[in-house]
Parts: sequence; C-alpha cells; structure tokens
Amino acid sequence: MGWDMMQVWLYWIIGLTLVTYVSVQVIKKYPQYGFAALTGFYIIYLGASQVLATRIIVFDLGFYTFFAPAAVFIYPFIAQVIDMINEVYGQKSTHVAILTAFVTQVLLVLFIAMVNTLSPAPFFAFEEAWKSLFGLSIRITVASWIAFIISSNLDAFIFAKLKEKFHIKENKFRYDISVNPYVWLRSSVSDAMDLTLDSMIFVTLAFFGVMPVIPLIIGQIVSKNVIGFFDNPWFVWYKRMLRK
Repeated sequence: MGWDMMQVWLYWIIGLTLVTYVSVQVIKKYPQYGFAALTGFYIIYLGASQVLATRIIVFDLGFYTFFAPAAVFIYPFIAQVIDMINEVYGQKSTHVAILTAFVTQVLLVLFIAMVNTLSPAPFFAFEEAWKSLFGLSIRITVASWIAFIISSNLDAFIFAKLKEKFHIKENKFRYDISVNPYVWLRSSVSDAMDLTLDSMIFVTLAFFGVMPVIPLIIGQIVSKNVIGFFDNPWFVWYKRMLRK
C-alpha cells in the first residue's frame, strides 16, 4: 500500500472517529439535539458525495485494482449514520431524516442549476472547469435520487426489523457490546443491502445503453462494501458508548 493510500485511510479513520464520538456526546449530554446533529451529518455526507462522485479514482485492494468514483469512501458513512439514527430514534425518525436529506439534495441540484444559468464574469477563468464538474446530467441526477430514496429506506427497514427480531437475544450481551453478534449483524446486513442496491439501481439507470454497466456495477458494489465492512467497528463503538 502506497503512502497516498495510507493517507486516505488515515483521513477516513479520523473522520469516522470524530463523527462517532461527537454524535454520542451530543446524544448523551444534549438529547434534544441528537437527532438534529445526526441528520446534519447525514446531509453533509450526501452533499460531499455529490461533489466527490465527479472524480474517478484508482481503487487498489492490493490484489485487484479497478476504477470507481471517489465518493465510494463516503457512501459507507452515509449508510452508517442511518444506522446511528435508527439505533437511538427508531425507524420512523430514520425515514424522516432520509426524506429531509433527500429534499436538501434536490435543493442542492436546483441551486447549482440556477447558478449555471447565469453568465460568468469576463475575468472568471474557471468557467470550463466549473461546467465540467457541475454541469449536471438530468439522467444521472434522477438516477441518483431514485437509487438513494429506495436503498436508504430499505436500509432503515432491514435494520429495524433485525433489531426487533433479535432484541431478546441481544440483551444477553448487554455488558460486552463488542462481541455482540446481533449488533454486528444488523449493521453489516442493512449496510450491505443499502450499498449493493444503490449501486445496481444507480449504474443501471444512469449508464445503461451508454457504458458497459456490469463492470461499473461490480466495481461500485465491491468498493462500497469493502469500505462499508471496515466501518462496522465504529458502529459497535457507538453502541457501546451509548450504553455507558
């Protein structure tokens, strides 16, 4: 693993650790603001993913290399914060957060489209770069919205059902959350379903008939789920800190 990739993982670990710790402190000390704080992180993640998705990167697993949008490093954050909201505030509140976040992304696109209709200043030297980054394709935008609203709500539903199903068995591990298989199970399964379905829907709707969709789908599914698997310990840490 090269130094550049090590830096990426370092930033990733710092970001996830900071958000997890701050979220727990807000929930415990200021419970009336916890839902708003988690929803705020959720919205930031989504906005960042919209920007980062415009850059295609080399994703090196060590034994296999492929190309993927840089936003693959952010998507597991998005899936995890859905679980964090669901864990504390329940399924209905999670659906509210998803709807709120969805509306903000629609507004983001509308604002960008609004600005793109304006004439640039004659001394603005970056108009071509701006247009290449934010000249949003209607097809890609709509595909992103459809994939997001379906996969995120599925994540919330699966997580809540697994928590409900294994609630009694989970209590046997109440004093040692880190080895609780049921906490790991609902986080891993719900995130995997979310990230996989999102990739399949988005790539198919956005690029079918334009690019070979199967390699793109495989690349996104593998990269998202590899990173998504790595963030599970932070959810367990989140659950453990809430129990203290």
